[in-house]
Amino acid sequence: MLKTTVLVNPPIAKKISKSLEIHNDVRVDNYFWMNEREDKEVITHLKAENTYAKAVLKHTENFQSDLFEEMKGRIKEDDSSVPYKLNGYWYITKFEKGKDYPIYTRKKETLEAPEIVIFDCNEMAKGHAFFKLGGISISPDNTMASFAIDTVSRRQYALQIKNLKTGEIFSDKIENTTGSSTWANDNQTLFYTKKDEVTLRSDKVYKHKLNSLEALDVLVYHEKDDTFNSFVYKTKSKKFIVIGSSSTLTSEFRILNADTPDGDFKVFQERERELEYSIAHYNNSFYIVTNKDEATNFKLQKTPENNTGKENWVDVLPHRKEVLLEDIEIFDSYLVVNERENGLNKIRIISWSGKEDYYLPFNSETYTASLGNNSDFKSNELRYSYNSLTTPSSVIDYNFKTKIKTIKKEQEVLGEGFNKDNYESKRIWSTARDGVKVPISIVYKKGIVLNGKNPVLQYAYGSYGSTIDPYFSIIRLSLLDRGFVYAITHIRGGEYLGRAWYENGKLLTKMNTFTDFIDCSKFLIKENYTAPEHLYAMGGSAGGLLMGAVININPELYNGVIATVPFVDVVTTMLDDTIPLTTGEYDEWGNPNLKEYYDYMKSYSPYDNVQPKNYPNLLVTTGLHDSQVQYFEPAKWVSKLRELKTDSNKLLFHIDMEAGHGGASGRFESLKEVALEYAFLFDLEGIDS
Repeated sequence: MLKTTVLVNPPIAKKISKSLEIHNDVRVDNYFWMNEREDKEVITHLKAENTYAKAVLKHTENFQSDLFEEMKGRIKEDDSSVPYKLNGYWYITKFEKGKDYPIYTRKKETLEAPEIVIFDCNEMAKGHAFFKLGGISISPDNTMASFAIDTVSRRQYALQIKNLKTGEIFSDKIENTTGSSTWANDNQTLFYTKKDEVTLRSDKVYKHKLNSLEALDVLVYHEKDDTFNSFVYKTKSKKFIVIGSSSTLTSEFRILNADTPDGDFKVFQERERELEYSIAHYNNSFYIVTNKDEATNFKLQKTPENNTGKENWVDVLPHRKEVLLEDIEIFDSYLVVNERENGLNKIRIISWSGKEDYYLPFNSETYTASLGNNSDFKSNELRYSYNSLTTPSSVIDYNFKTKIKTIKKEQEVLGEGFNKDNYESKRIWSTARDGVKVPISIVYKKGIVLNGKNPVLQYAYGSYGSTIDPYFSIIRLSLLDRGFVYAITHIRGGEYLGRAWYENGKLLTKMNTFTDFIDCSKFLIKENYTAPEHLYAMGGSAGGLLMGAVININPELYNGVIATVPFVDVVTTMLDDTIPLTTGEYDEWGNPNLKEYYDYMKSYSPYDNVQPKNYPNLLVTTGLHDSQVQYFEPAKWVSKLRELKTDSNKLLFHIDMEAGHGGASGRFESLKEVALEYAFLFDLEGIDS
């Protein structure tokens, strides 16, 4: 590609000094003024950043278009999900060629029955720059569907009800909900959750009667603890409506018989600090996945439905130190357990009779297996999904009786040349500075030579106990086919190696997350996978915090870094309890109103630690309407980097002026963002086609 001289200068933000003082410590924030989303000067500055980024990458625009078409060309446009049956209907989600949004359909009793369109999001999205349909809930008599729409991308959904017999959408419209709702068994009562207008915390559960005004809705639960979020759902058995409240470390549930929606909810087990549990109902009992009795990796217990206090809980599957219990699925004859041991997903099948107890075999170390939609207790089949770094995703039905696996759908990779045997993946182990072994899942096209010259994209997240499993990506093939090695680093802060792996990467051990990533980078260099001039790092949201921290600590290790919707102004955000998510995050990051946490947080917060030194080439992206990480965090961070950095490397900031935390809403629109990111990397590597 032909590089041209960029005539547009980078935008230099004005500085207005603001002193922020706590614990006798003063931080000066020269870019605090950017917090005002509606301010014309802020919008002008963000647009100037977009103009500059576009100018710098102008010579890659044709390549970006080619990449977009290449990635889109691998995706089957006229595609549909594997049907699943629920209460007499088969439900199918499909996409049609040339259309960006899904179409939700169903068929009565048999798959040969006429197709009934429930929602066509392509029609519903017309006139909206952003559109997201969420929370479809079908009434027990199959005649009504509650659904929710977000057209701003701040995850504030408007809840409505559609008559599935007539197609009429009722005038009931409830704003500022989480998007999810659930029907009582009377087909007249709908439970839903609303958000706080300022913090966007889901804090109130309401009861709505069909064809009544929202003003008449009854508040059935108000979660007043601002470190908790609330939600509502119905058990798989359809017997109970459940209100849940959860914080990072603590859970509490309330239950109500779904046949009596005007009754009072009963507390399942009162909240206790650091007692976590989740519940599933079956045959007059509740099954409880919990960390009770110091079960760090969780265990399975059981209690009668009319005596739910923890003193009644008895072990079904005791705690195992080396095995993380992640999820369960109950059937009439079998219990299915989703476990994780030594980082690997395992699906365990146990017969209630006690005669069978075995695992489904997976012959890889770089795969993901997860439970699918299993809505029927009486089914003789388990639905699950499987993919690996080199194997496209499959939806599989496993028959408990015959032990036969049936692949219901395998992800198609269109276009010429894809053969999974052309790629290789493996798991390697780096040693962190404290002696702990950190796993890395890598994938590449066969034939690479370990000569230190391979471009490597190193990815991680590392927070909230969220595990990034090795997964197949059609999009990623565009990197691999051009010689990149892709490496997922399973650093502390996630739960890849169990709950302790998470506990040792948060609060006052958060630095382990950053140093693990850095030590993995050094390992990849030492083992000749790459060199600093060919090593790239990428992370988003809390993974963007990771990016900001590692380039403050060891910027010399990376030629380029991509930080998407990055959480980088940690101290200021965690001190502002009006910002969405802040109070609920105290158990993850700490409460900086306490000096110990303030000092520790300040020691790694990317924005507070920008210094006059050389930084790698950097691409930062965000959405103006992001509700999870506010746009002004990366905006301020980029401005401070421009002010202080001493190199001439690229520093680009791309803002989607329409979208939020999840990016663009259309099926293929998000590929344009990926094409931009990949073009940035390829440009740094001198790859132009």
